[in-house]
Formats: sequence, structure tokens, C-alpha cells
Amino acid sequence: MSRNFTNLLIEDDIAIVEIDHAPANTLSTACIAELREVFKSLAKDDKLKAIILTGAGRFFVAGADIKEFVGALGDDQKGLAMATAGQAICNEIESMKKPVIAAINGACLGGGLELAMSCHYRIAVSAAKLGLPELQLGLIPTFGGTQRLSRITSTATALELILTSKQLNGDEAKLAGLIQLVVSPADLLPTAKTIAKAFIDGKSMTSVTRAVECIIQGANESLVNGLELERNKFAELFLTDDAKEGIHAFVEKRKPLFKHT
Repeated sequence: MSRNFTNLLIEDDIAIVEIDHAPANTLSTACIAELREVFKSLAKDDKLKAIILTGAGRFFVAGADIKEFVGALGDDQKGLAMATAGQAICNEIESMKKPVIAAINGACLGGGLELAMSCHYRIAVSAAKLGLPELQLGLIPTFGGTQRLSRITSTATALELILTSKQLNGDEAKLAGLIQLVVSPADLLPTAKTIAKAFIDGKSMTSVTRAVECIIQGANESLVNGLELERNKFAELFLTDDAKEGIHAFVEKRKPLFKHT
């Protein structure tokens, strides 16, 4: 597929998706559509085991393309379409069964933070700016921000950050539980790759994908339903070649040779 807003680099079994929509990597309708296609393609590629999402230049994503909002004023159906498209790409990323790591290299605001929150793990540089400033426009976060922020941090933190439109730097975001790690700009991508490898190296993707599915899907379920999901995925693995290999390798005191089947 031709790409106008993203760059894609494959290193071994890790995909690096870079949002590249100058000057501030805003999420226009076309950019969102392209991102969806990229992630759909990555989901189908069995050779890929993990994904890193980052931004080109000084920005991760500065937010939605506000210029597009002007044409939607006075038309709630256009507003609904924008919200639906934004939630769709975030849901697409969150529902990926391969681990997705957000490497936040700069401003990560509005739709950008919502995009990052849909990733499974987040690291950032200290100088990054993370926030949801939509109330300053007379709007609210709508790519999932009002829902994911409270789930990742707390209801009180979500209320504070959304109602004040406060922007956090990397260290403050880590303290709030919004990101997991703060690194230097030079170490951002190398660290993201190291984390990705820690998630997948020496493991069968049949178990990695099911673990991700249980954790992410289960977080939005009741405990009873989440436990049922866990039981079923655990049982499924007993039918896989890799479970047989992993268990026999443990008993025989050798490293397993997984085929990811």
C-alpha cells in the first residue's frame, strides 16, 4: 500500500510505525485511515511479533487536525463520524494481539495521547508533553480519552487532567502511572526495541498473543468473564505444538524450540 502519513520499518520481527504528517503529526481523517490500514496489515503478518509506534521529528502526535473540525461545526453527524473514526483506530491498536509499545518522542496531546493510551506499553522522553486539552476548544476527548485515562490511572487523575487541561512532562506522566518508563531521546527507540524483545524473545507467540488478549480484553470485562476468558485461552494452548515443546523442554532441562504453532 502507498503511504503518505506513515513510515514503516521492519527490524527482524519488530515493526516500527512512525507517524510522519508534518508539521505536527496531526491526526487528519486521511492519516487515521492510513494508520488503520497499516495496523490491519501488521496484524495479519505472522512474521511480526511486536510493534513500536512513534512520531517523526519533535512530535509524537500533537492531536487531531483541528482545521477539519471547522467544517463539521453545526453538524453533529460529522462530529460523530470523526469520533467514530478516532475510536476505531485506537480500538484497532488496543485489540492487537501482538504487543504494541508507544515510544513518545515529543508532544503527545489530545488524539495523540489517546492513541498512545491504546498501546499496551508506553515510554517517553522527559521533555515530552502529555495532555488532553480538548475542553479549551469547547469539546471533550473523544478518541477514548475519557474512558482509557481513568482505567490507566484513576478516576480522580482523569478528572484532574481533563478538566484542567494540564500537560505533564515525561517524569510527571510516569508518576501519574500514565507511562512506564522515562528515557533520553537517544535511548528512546533502542529502549523500545529492548522492551519489545523482552516481551517476545524465548517465548511462543501462541502464548504471547493469548496473554495480551486476556489482559486487554479482560480489563474491560467483569472478573467472572475475565476468568472465563483466561480458562478458555489456557485450555486452547494445550492443543498447540508449542505447549508440548515448552513443557517437554522444561522437563528435559533444555531450551525450547518454539515454532509458534
